Amino acid sequence: MSAVDWYLALAVGLFSIGAFGVLARRNVILVIMSLELMLNAVNIALVAFSNFIPAAAGRGELFVLFVVTIAAAEVTVGLAIVIANYRTHRTIQADRFDEMKG
Repeated sequence: MSAVDWYLALAVGLFSIGAFGVLARRNVILVIMSLELMLNAVNIALVAFSNFIPAAAGRGELFVLFVVTIAAAEVTVGLAIVIANYRTHRTIQADRFDEMKG
């Protein structure tokens, strides 16, 4: 296996753990943490491709900056929703947030 294969295996493993966390957890905080883990897996893959493919030099790092920015905004909005729902329901379980449905 080449070096890029190890980075991609790590990224796939982290993404799989994050996807399982999103699908299996009911606690909204843990779901947000699992989403962050998935975004970090994507960042590892982008940097790995950027470093090992000469034509993509520098582009992976630029995309990583965009992903980090989007992740920070996602956490901010997600935690604001969690706090607002905790004030009304006194729980952070995702299955109790049914009033946000259309």
